[in-house]
Amino acid sequence: MLHVKNNVSSHQLDGYLIVRQILETDTEGMKHLLLRWRLITERWPALTFYQRFESVVAFALTLIVTLVISVALYRLIVEVIGGLVFGVFNPLEHKVFQTIFGEILTVLIALEFNHTLYYFVTREQSIVQTKIVLLIALLALARKFIILDLDETTSGELWGLAAVTLALGITYRLLRERDDRRLRTQARRQPDRASADS
Repeated sequence: MLHVKNNVSSHQLDGYLIVRQILETDTEGMKHLLLRWRLITERWPALTFYQRFESVVAFALTLIVTLVISVALYRLIVEVIGGLVFGVFNPLEHKVFQTIFGEILTVLIALEFNHTLYYFVTREQSIVQTKIVLLIALLALARKFIILDLDETTSGELWGLAAVTLALGITYRLLRERDDRRLRTQARRQPDRASADS
């Protein structure tokens, strides 16, 4: 009996440590968010009217997408837990697997989109980054491939999805190579400037 109590205590301790780690991480995130908010309010007077307008619109979109993500996550949790607990879902059934992972990827796509808007609101990036939009589009295509029912899909649709995936992949690769070249050029210039200063 004493052995069982010790196991419960160790499980409780593990749970406590996990909750503590989450709270510490969340506290750091809140500190970071408050610091960013302070920076935004300090920079606000220096922004042009249009930059302020962009920030307000991006902030409103961030709130809307956050609400959509919250509702989608709630419905996903209720649907999955309810389906698994009450035996409605068989997780090994292919159609159920496709549906659940399609919904999970939808939430992840929305999170990535919201993350992009967050950078825009905090003025860390002055424009929406093309590479991020391409990655979101590739995530959406991955979701489409996961939920795709091959029995009902025509070969034309498959060729179209393949062409779009290839085009997005090539575009992302070209943008990445351009950015890598730019970083290498900047890195080469830095030592040259340091030697010129000394």
